[in-house]
Amino acid sequence: MTRRSGSCLRCCLVIFAVASALGVCGPALYSRFNKSLSFSSQSSCPPCICDCPPPLSLLNIAPGLANLSVTDCGNDDPDLKREMEKQFVDLLTEELKLQEAVAGEHTHHMNITFAEAKRVASQYQREAEKCNAATEICEEARERTEALRIKERKITSLWERRARQLGWEGE
Repeated sequence: MTRRSGSCLRCCLVIFAVASALGVCGPALYSRFNKSLSFSSQSSCPPCICDCPPPLSLLNIAPGLANLSVTDCGNDDPDLKREMEKQFVDLLTEELKLQEAVAGEHTHHMNITFAEAKRVASQYQREAEKCNAATEICEEARERTEALRIKERKITSLWERRARQLGWEGE
């Protein structure tokens, strides 16, 4: 029963897919088929009569844009005029001076940063030395305390042995 219902479901899905495709594409195919039939029935198409004006040119739209020569551009600006009159070598020299100034500023900033890093590193080094010294002191004190504890145990053990010899029974 399940095999039969599965094949029936597949058959319904295929029919639905074909019907959907025809519903979507059908009108477009029908109009294309209709046009091809109408072209084959007419032997020639009558010529088109078109009285369109010629396209506007850039000169008609904006006459000022056609003159794209900029020979007198910047003549009223004295700074621009002075820059344009400089020789190529002068421009390169000025560029090198600017690059040298930027490099100098960069070096100065780098030196300040390096000095600050050295100062912080030496401060950390001093703190590390203090920490190491404190650790050594603590370790020495621990060793002394351990030695005193061992010595105290020996003395306690000795006194306990003497007390037992004299009749003490303990807790």
